[in-house]
Amino acid sequence: MSDDARLVVVDMQRVFADADSAWATPGYAAASAGVRRLLPAFTGRTVYTRFVAPEHPVGAWAPYYRDWADQLRPPTDPLWDLTAEFAPGDAPIVTATTFGKWGPDLAAATGGAEHLVVTGVSTDCCVLSTALAAADAGRFVTVPEDACAGLSEADHRRALDAMALYGPLITISSVDDVLSRMGA
Repeated sequence: MSDDARLVVVDMQRVFADADSAWATPGYAAASAGVRRLLPAFTGRTVYTRFVAPEHPVGAWAPYYRDWADQLRPPTDPLWDLTAEFAPGDAPIVTATTFGKWGPDLAAATGGAEHLVVTGVSTDCCVLSTALAAADAGRFVTVPEDACAGLSEADHRRALDAMALYGPLITISSVDDVLSRMGA
């Protein structure tokens, strides 16, 4: 792994952490622990993302938000905040109304790094969408499976298996392996 690799922390937000949220991710605490172990090795090279609802859903998003009307909240709603353990400090935050966060904003925030370590929630939605698009854009992507969580263990595993099909662009790994490859 290159010394300029960037850590991308996908959507570690209250909406996915709060057990009372309609979008709670059951393995959020375990994923959070994995991400927190990685943070010291990526000081100054971490980017956070946030999912927020669009003001006016269009296309396929319109029926999606008919099913999730209670989630149509402004981007400033505290539900969209990163959880307290991920106070970003000076790290950039890329906010998007899409599951996948890869695009010009995240590309710029990662400084053109060739290697990204993508973590967060949920593996079977936003992590998958972000990792596939970044790999398709020519980035090497490592996904430490123990720094991600899906809506279920089966969904988490299926998403990891799908991403593994993109090897060598995407590598499924562990937090311990990433840290050892970083010399941490």
